[in-house]
Amino acid sequence: RRHWDSMAVLVLHYSIAIFLFIKFGWLTWLLSFSLPFFLSHMLGAYLFYAQHNFPGVSFRKNLDWNYALAALESSSFMDLNPFMQWVTANIGFHHIHHLNAKIPFYRLPETMAAIPELQQAKVTTLMPSDIVACLRLKVWDAEANKMIGFAEMNEVRMA
Repeated sequence: RRHWDSMAVLVLHYSIAIFLFIKFGWLTWLLSFSLPFFLSHMLGAYLFYAQHNFPGVSFRKNLDWNYALAALESSSFMDLNPFMQWVTANIGFHHIHHLNAKIPFYRLPETMAAIPELQQAKVTTLMPSDIVACLRLKVWDAEANKMIGFAEMNEVRMA
């Protein structure tokens, strides 16, 4: 009862999908409904991944852990254009969200502009070179204190 609107949206989406499939066929359904749905989810998954696994990310052991440092060093600021900021509800300001999840998404840009310390965040982008750099990182190397890829992990293992 409390979240009836979520059920209404699900029913609406399924109704549209079924209508497109029956009325216009599987190819129209695929190109107009499923493909955009898949691509948006793929982008969303990458945004989440890249804001927690990026070159320069820092994690600390329990005794050295600090809430504010964890928020600022273990999550990034993803520099997005205004359209992508709007589409993603300012998810690029992820480091601020980790610092204080109660700040509404529409206040994140002004929060960053008002507090100089928040402007020193580690930055990622949707540039192909940044995407490749983020996707190469797979494992945390505690001795080197950085994220590494599988190739580097094998080198560390051999040494």
